[in-house]
This record gives sequence, C-alpha cells and structure tokens, in this order.
Amino acid sequence: MKASEADILIIPGYTNSGPNHWQTRWQSKLATARRVEQAEWSKPVREDWVSRVAEEVNASIRPVVLIAHSLGIPSAIHAIPLFRKRVAGAFFVAPPELDNPKIRPKHLMTFGPYPRDPLPFPSLTVASRNDPFGSFEHADDITAAWGSLLVDAGEAGHINAESGHGPWPEGTMVFARFLSRLKP
Repeated sequence: MKASEADILIIPGYTNSGPNHWQTRWQSKLATARRVEQAEWSKPVREDWVSRVAEEVNASIRPVVLIAHSLGIPSAIHAIPLFRKRVAGAFFVAPPELDNPKIRPKHLMTFGPYPRDPLPFPSLTVASRNDPFGSFEHADDITAAWGSLLVDAGEAGHINAESGHGPWPEGTMVFARFLSRLKP
C-alpha cells in the first residue's frame, strides 16, 4: 500500500503531540494524514477518546491506517468494535502500561485494561526498554495477545520529542516498510 491509497489517522496520546513530536512531523509530510482531535487533551475521558477515534475511522473514504502513540493506542484498541470502515493496519508506538499503579496521572488507568483479543488487521508495535510509562515486558505480552509484530527500539524512553524523537528517521523507515506490506 502507498500512503496515497490510505486515510492515515494520527492518534496522539495524553496532552497531544506538540510541534516537535514525530507524529506532528509525519502528519505534515503525509498528504492523506489527519489528526484525531480530542476535546480534552489534558483530562482524557476514555469514552470520549474512543468515540472520537471511531468517528474518524468511520468518516474515512479510503482504507485506514492508524498511527497511535501512547494513550492513543488504548483509545484505538477500545474503538475497534465501533469501526464500520476498513482498517488496513495499525502502527503503535510506546504502549502505556495501564494496569501499573505507578502510572501518572492516575486517571490514565481508566483506559485499561487492554482487550487481549487478536486484532482484526495487521499491526506493528514499537516499544522501548526504558519507557517510563510502560515496561518492555508488558509491551511484549500485550502485542503477543494482539498478534502484533513487536519492534524493540532499545533504550529510547517514551519515543517522543522529550526523549529526542522529533524527526525519528528510524521510525519513518519502519513505518514505510510496514505500510508497503499492507493490502490497499
């Protein structure tokens, strides 16, 4: 699949993805990409976020490719039963560990637990070995349940602008390869 053959939905996490975040940079470079906007970026409500993801998927014209970071991942996963349009694939980065009582702010735990059913579309998950919001072991466990391919990003923090992943060229290459293997 080529990017021009898909509606690419950028699904940021808690507090949105700022101007230097790789999601924002990718959105500006991918002509068919659009961001799933949330009413409350700093006080997320699971039902609202899930509904917004489903609305954007269902408003799509072409097959959908999801690009979700952090809290955007459980928002997308919980929205799957509401999808009425075809999702060709999902690229997940830095899944948070929603059942970890050390997660801050604590209300992010309301996005858990993750469904453990196999996903109805191909997916690839990139996880770091020192992400403060989720252990690599958790990412390995949940992606195995989903049938998602797990890519080890090494010690990359939360894979956001703060951890030095603004442009994130390695991520661009992994995404391009993933996209090329999807069926239009």
